[in-house]
Amino acid sequence: MKNPIWMLLAAACLALAACGQPSPEEHEDAEHAERGPHGGRLLRDGDVALELAIFERGVPPEFRAWVTTSGEAVDPRAASVQVTLTRLGGVRETHVLQPREDDLRGTDEVVEPHSFDVEVQLALQGATHRWAYASYEGRTTLSEAIAREAGVVTAPVSGGVIRDEHEVQGLLTTIDGRRAQVRARFPGPVREVRAAVGDHVRAGQTLAVIESNLSLTPYDVKAPLAGTVMARDIGVGDLASDQQLFEIADLSSLWVDLHLFGRDAQHITPGLPVEIVRLSDDASATTTLERVLPGTATASQSTVARATLVNADGQWRPGAAVRARVTVSETPVALRVPVAALQRFRDWQVVFVRVGETYEVRPIEVGERDASWVEVRSGLAPGDEVVVEQSYLVKADIEKSGATHDH
Repeated sequence: MKNPIWMLLAAACLALAACGQPSPEEHEDAEHAERGPHGGRLLRDGDVALELAIFERGVPPEFRAWVTTSGEAVDPRAASVQVTLTRLGGVRETHVLQPREDDLRGTDEVVEPHSFDVEVQLALQGATHRWAYASYEGRTTLSEAIAREAGVVTAPVSGGVIRDEHEVQGLLTTIDGRRAQVRARFPGPVREVRAAVGDHVRAGQTLAVIESNLSLTPYDVKAPLAGTVMARDIGVGDLASDQQLFEIADLSSLWVDLHLFGRDAQHITPGLPVEIVRLSDDASATTTLERVLPGTATASQSTVARATLVNADGQWRPGAAVRARVTVSETPVALRVPVAALQRFRDWQVVFVRVGETYEVRPIEVGERDASWVEVRSGLAPGDEVVVEQSYLVKADIEKSGATHDH
């Protein structure tokens, strides 16, 4: 017997807790790095020290540096500082710091996340000093086996369309001309019944045998069309007169009558694509709106839009309530991700990018969205591998790891 879903999720979380932590060396490097008077990381090479910080109070994040020799401040104009960052996936960026009155400052924004391998080069008095260290945040490592067991799924980012969708309610009905009531041609006792409710019958198939009161001879009652027996109102020995004996319906296709209110009635027109979703189990099918009926439904005061739904497997049944998403328009976008990929992290809306067995938070700017997809305007590049299922487990593991924000 399969485990309940809560047991599977708990096992996944435990697996992530055991295997998704950053290494102890990463924690120790970030937590025990020496700090300077401005709160930045203090880098030493003999008597020379450089304090490097990411400053972001009231300005976009930027590098700032202060240089000392033997504890004495060095005129910023006498030093040259270059910082090279290598982000997850091997993307490198270089920040050249410019001298100001009291410090050296970068001219480019240090975009989030502030998670990278750092190389620092200081040129001072004819000598060059170099440092390298890792500064990671919002990052964790999961083995392929653990990620698979936890149900973590990734997919490359690409373009597509964002749909303007209107969700409406509807009802499945049989198509006019594909439903028939079967009656006796001549009154008389029922001698045989050869079909039951739910049977599939072909056109011309005998449904019952009745003995005519006029001729005292039996005759066959036959199906006028191929379809499913929806009702049977007679039994052997009953007296057939002018009442309905059987009801037959061809269910190979059904009508979907959608009820439109307010602005939906103004925007939804024939020819639009529509996805039909069954309320009982969320099964879905796609079709196209064929017409908007000219009248108004008396009971609901709604406008009715109609589509035909192919029902070859017989899984859709007349009388069933459905919901429908009608696509009024489609907007092409350069990049999009599934809505399920989005999470909140600190003050950001983020996704989680995977490179190998490393997962890292990626703040993004979002645009248009529909029920399934959201446009990404910045923060990702085509082909980036993004977590699209179980992203909340990756988020929980990163938050639990407590990776520092090294500013």
